[in-house]
Amino acid sequence: MNNPETPASAPQQTEMPFAIVMGEAVTALPQDLYIPPDALEVILETFEGPLDLLLYLIRKQNLDILDIPIAEITRQYVEYIGLMQTARLELAAEYLVMAAMLAEIKSRMLLPRPAESENEEEDPRAQLVRRLQEYERYRKAAEDIDDRPRVGREIHLAVVEFDERPVKRVEPNVSLFELLDAFRNVLQRAEMYRHHRVIMEALSVRERMTQILSRVNGDTFLNFESLFEPKEGRMGVVVTFMALLELLKESLLVLVQNEPYAPIHVKAVA
Repeated sequence: MNNPETPASAPQQTEMPFAIVMGEAVTALPQDLYIPPDALEVILETFEGPLDLLLYLIRKQNLDILDIPIAEITRQYVEYIGLMQTARLELAAEYLVMAAMLAEIKSRMLLPRPAESENEEEDPRAQLVRRLQEYERYRKAAEDIDDRPRVGREIHLAVVEFDERPVKRVEPNVSLFELLDAFRNVLQRAEMYRHHRVIMEALSVRERMTQILSRVNGDTFLNFESLFEPKEGRMGVVVTFMALLELLKESLLVLVQNEPYAPIHVKAVA
């Protein structure tokens, strides 16, 4: 019979499996599973050289690059060198050279200097500061260049290929009726610019009447055709003929013909 004063047994938590393989819980690692020593190592920081590492340490602590606490920086730099060696990273010789340079600067600052040469001797950190400033300028320029748009990264060139086969164009045939229709339109436009122009005649009928009277007289007859000048053309011949008609109308000339179809002669009225 259980004693009522005896407390009930507390619930026990079983071991949680860390993997489920084919529906079965796996709570222990296989004995034949090989895990490399560095399989779970993660490297968070990479540096391009000793100056990069040194500049990282300075900027990380917001230190003035012109007044570097060389002892503290040297200690941190050596710790990073030891960390890299522990991670089995191959260190370049320049990292060790920088460590030696920091140790030399540290020792020169710790050694006492003569009072008369304190103002003349250059700060042991001056050369290192100049190198850090120059490296920082080049690094900033490289970052600015890398931030600019680059073909293949931010800018992608689009290439479009098209068929360059020549297209044969058939010229339309122009019929005679279309040509006449176009000419009719030209005539209509030309009609809009038509204007009346009065040109003085080069030959005057009154002047030609005077010339004829000066050639004829009342005693002799002149051949009718001899009064015309064919070289004056049609206009001259017409003007002469109209002048003769005017003189006949005014009874200043007399026409004589001896027989039908005979030559006609002219003379002035006596």
